Amino acid sequence: MRRDVRSGCPVNLSLELFGDRWTLLVLRDVTFTGARHFRELLAGPERISSNILADRLATLVEHGLLSRSGDPAHKQKVTYSLTEPAIQLVPVFAQLGSWGLRHLPVGQEYAARMRVLEEGGPASWAEFMDDLRETHLGPAARLAPRLPGPSMKERMDAAYSAAVR
Repeated sequence: MRRDVRSGCPVNLSLELFGDRWTLLVLRDVTFTGARHFRELLAGPERISSNILADRLATLVEHGLLSRSGDPAHKQKVTYSLTEPAIQLVPVFAQLGSWGLRHLPVGQEYAARMRVLEEGGPASWAEFMDDLRETHLGPAARLAPRLPGPSMKERMDAAYSAAVR
């Protein structure tokens, strides 16, 4: 944690961590697109530079929002996984995305996942968070049993694919 923070206010401390241009976008890509490797994150639509990405990944690992492990399929690859504190940011992303849908000229392909999450409200957030827990922390980390039918992640990805077509 940085030692030169302005105050102990929770809003300030959160902004000290998330208030730059890239940190939330890196988390967004891991959360919503399933990017788990450096090269996948580097290929994001905002075109982050490799040195900035490396710095943000290190910061997110340091603060316990991402974990880092070797990729068993490739010795030189690292896999990043969300931790529970990062998964708990889903409602924040949902609210930011919902606000953006209402007030900004968003691209339809980018809006698609957010609309699915917005339409389902807090119940869909909880379901998506459980999908993320299963993917990043293991099946035992789910808080609720998986519902029948497509998962929230699968529904969001289907909406994105339909918007891209």
